[in-house]
Formats: sequence, C-alpha cells, structure tokens
Amino acid sequence: MCELFGISSKYPIRCNGYLKDFFSHSPNQPHGWGLAVLDGNDAEIEKEPKQADQSFYLKERLTEEISAKTIFAHIRYATIGNVTYSNCHPFTGKDITGRRWTLVHNGTIFDYPKLYKYLRTQTGDTDSERVFLYILDSINKLIIENDTIDDESEFNLLNDLVTHMADGNKLNLLFYDGKYIYVHTNQVNTLYMSKSEDCVKFATRPYNDDEWESVPMNTLMAFKDGKCEYVGMQHKYVYEENHENTQRLYQIFSDL
Repeated sequence: MCELFGISSKYPIRCNGYLKDFFSHSPNQPHGWGLAVLDGNDAEIEKEPKQADQSFYLKERLTEEISAKTIFAHIRYATIGNVTYSNCHPFTGKDITGRRWTLVHNGTIFDYPKLYKYLRTQTGDTDSERVFLYILDSINKLIIENDTIDDESEFNLLNDLVTHMADGNKLNLLFYDGKYIYVHTNQVNTLYMSKSEDCVKFATRPYNDDEWESVPMNTLMAFKDGKCEYVGMQHKYVYEENHENTQRLYQIFSDL
C-alpha cells in the first residue's frame, strides 16, 4: 500500500529528519514519491515517478533545510494508474475562490459512481485524483449555492462526502484547504498520529522514538496549527482485507 506523512504545527519546524525516515520506506512503495511544503495558499510541490531512495534529486533536496507548519509527503504503491508523474501524489488545485487544496491518499476506490465523470477530465488515471476532483467540485458547488461558506459548513460537507465514499472502499486521506488539515482512515492500524503541545504528525506506520497512537477510525477530523478543531460523527464503513477485497484488487491488476 502507499504511505502517507503529514505535519500540522503552530510554528514552523524543521522536517528533514522526519522526511528522511519516511522516504526510507520506499523500497516497498517503489512507484513514486511526492512532497508538499504548504503555507496557506502557497504550495511548493515536488514529485517523481521513481522510488524515493533512488532519486538523486530527492537526496539533494533533503540536504536543504525544509521548515514549515504544514507538510505532506507520499510514497506510492500503484494499484490503479500507471507509473507516471501525473499519478504521483500530492494532487493540488484551487477552488473558485482561489483557495488551494492539496490531497494525498492511501487506499483503493473500488466503486463510487460519482467519480466516473472525472475519467474524462483528470490529468492522470488514478482513483486518488478522481477523489480530489470530486471534493473540489463539491466545495465549488456549495460556494455557488451559498455565495460563501463558513468553516463549519465546509466541514459538514466534507464529512458527508468522506462518509459516503468510505462505503466499500479504503479511504485513508490527508487533505488541506490552506487552513485545516483533514484526516480520515477506515482501516485498522493504517494511520497513526503523534501529538505534542503545538504539533501533530500523521503517518501510515509509527517510526522513530515518538509516541504514536491510532487515528480514530471512521471519523473525519480537522486540525489547525497542531490542534484538533472539528470531529465528525463516526460512520460504520470499516474496510477489511478479506478474500472478497483481495479478489477485487486482483481484478484491478488484471485489467491494467
């Protein structure tokens, strides 16, 4: 599976050590890497369709100081979509008000009809990009209907979207709207967080000497400056690795 990493902090922190540890996992996720250094509407996004620990560019990049309040990183194991630049995470784009959104995903969307139309418009061919485009379109629709939206209305919309997409699908997500990091997992022991007074880190699996705990299951959460600001209602759609889902993945690989 892919791996995710993210940071939400009140103050800029140096992230090089965390990122080096994270990208060292890439032999098991060899199909691409991505890094987003985020600050409000500004985003510095770098990615390559190659194994992270074999990237000369990334090796050099990690020798430079990387300090930020908000960071996303991703290493890809391709289940849907070819090994190309356009299929590497993070995905980013702006809503109709000019706010930049950025997303990384670990999981597989086996079936969700509302994503089908993005097969014609997406840049790559991943289910993750279709999830991103669907979220962005839904935000735009809400803005058009209400002229503007407040934080609570936005969270409630996102909570509904994530809940419905999670039904029958694996949906581990980190996404950012320039203000909040939204976090969701619906598979046991596949997303963790490590909290300190002014910072929270997220990762697919625990590493280094920090204290880690599982992200609450089936619950959308929104973090700002290292603090949890919103928590959604827990839904019932747990994703499990079982024979049926293994067969569905096998069929996806057979169709590639």
